[in-house]
Amino acid sequence: MEELPIGRRVAYWRGRRKMSQQVFADRLGKSKSWVDKVERGVRRLDKFSVLYEIAAILQVDVQLLLGKDPERRTDALNCIDQVEVQEIRAALERYDSMSAYFDAAPYPPPLADMRKAVNHAWLTYQYGRYGMLTRALPKLLRDAQAADAGYGGDQAREAAHLLGQVYQIASSVLRKLGECDLAWLAADRSMAVAQRADDPLLAGIATTRVCNALVAMGRPRPALELNVTIANRLAPGSGDEASPALLSVYGMLLLQGAMAAARIGDSATVDDLINGAYEAAALLGGDQNHYWTSFGPTNVELHRAAAAVELGDGGRAVEVHRQRIQEPAFNALLPERRAHHLLDIARGFAHVGDVANAGEMLLRGDRLAPSEIRCRPIAHEVMSDILRRTRGAPPSPIAELAEHMGVGV
Repeated sequence: MEELPIGRRVAYWRGRRKMSQQVFADRLGKSKSWVDKVERGVRRLDKFSVLYEIAAILQVDVQLLLGKDPERRTDALNCIDQVEVQEIRAALERYDSMSAYFDAAPYPPPLADMRKAVNHAWLTYQYGRYGMLTRALPKLLRDAQAADAGYGGDQAREAAHLLGQVYQIASSVLRKLGECDLAWLAADRSMAVAQRADDPLLAGIATTRVCNALVAMGRPRPALELNVTIANRLAPGSGDEASPALLSVYGMLLLQGAMAAARIGDSATVDDLINGAYEAAALLGGDQNHYWTSFGPTNVELHRAAAAVELGDGGRAVEVHRQRIQEPAFNALLPERRAHHLLDIARGFAHVGDVANAGEMLLRGDRLAPSEIRCRPIAHEVMSDILRRTRGAPPSPIAELAEHMGVGV
């Protein structure tokens, strides 16, 4: 966007805010004709006082209007800004199903269209395209809520299933971007909807979203207890052949329980839960993506490393990364999972004082899924640590990434 004239940048952000020229002109105290001329480049926009007023109305940093590439900042296209947070919040505040209880629901969107939209949203998340996802989430939430409220009979359960998935997607991306309260709200909604969908596995994986949000909010103990309780309910019987989907959901409950235990500092429970997940992964036979879990032997090892980081044992995390994770299997995982792991290993290297390798892990993660590195608060903490402990000027790739992240060198 650096090469665009300033008027085009104003038009871009006005469009992002879903504001007509007339509405924008009214808020600015100008005529619609004035706005049109500015956006077409007919009229120059060279007064800083007006620029700052425009930036305030559009709720963007004035530097964006002056030509800074939005993709190099922690707002804009790769991340989330407060306007989008408020739109997601507003969508979560809707209670279509309760309204439909009293009045006939409006025509809901076709379920076939909803299935495609939900699958696309999951893939957008698993490819680490968080900015794209957060901009799509408000409409997706409204459509899924309308479908859940509008369908009855045999279609009601599918509509509830789709809404439960959308809540889980929302919870996952909001947690990554530091919006923990909203992440917990969306996850809690997903559990309630999963019960109406009559799908124990959807309820099981919804449990992991609730627990992830609780851990992010500093409540790891209830998260551990809930994960273990639901895992025990879903545990495959000794004589039964469990389905791949059941093994995947059961295994993820154990892994997320292990992460909560690590946050508490309970290494014995971490080992027990990861070993249980390892057994489930061995029965599964390979890395799969049932219920969008990416569960399998490789993901177990990724969590083993992540738990070591949470326990403060960076050396152990690096050892797991180097000795237990097979490169072909790792490279077959989707970008979000790989970039997330590389961020964990960057933290591990930082723990042992190896800031050069910590920086290299961030760079590798950024090449895979930029939003996972540039948008997550924990990644900013790691980068700040690297810069603080680097003697002299940081290497140019690290300095450039830090600039993209908005972390001061």
